[in-house]
Amino acid sequence: MDTSQIVKELQYKAIRSSGAGGQHVNKTATKVEVTFSIANSQGLTETEKELLNQRLSSRITLENTLVLQCGTTRSQSRNKTLVTKRLLELLEQNSKPKKKRKKTKPSKSAIEKRLREKKKKALKKSNRRPPEI
Repeated sequence: MDTSQIVKELQYKAIRSSGAGGQHVNKTATKVEVTFSIANSQGLTETEKELLNQRLSSRITLENTLVLQCGTTRSQSRNKTLVTKRLLELLEQNSKPKKKRKKTKPSKSAIEKRLREKKKKALKKSNRRPPEI
């Protein structure tokens, strides 16, 4: 994954933010929307593209683009850096193949400890019962 190439391929769009803020919200476009085309990217390998299409299928549009928005701050430039950082983290997390789980077995001492604790609890609960007459 070539992050510098991916950053060059991003398309930004400024939109008006919603929510509280009074007249400032109505006048300025501080919310930033970034679009990234996974299929047309030169910064990703074919296997990474396939992995991203599988894992991010719910977030990808019909045009095979990934769209993220950020309107947390009142500054357009800060929102732009935040959304870019979020997109790169999302791509990095989902483009790596998952490691296969190695099956492990609990040690003998762990099994014995569990059984000891289980017997202790059972004894404690049986002592709480009223005696049989």
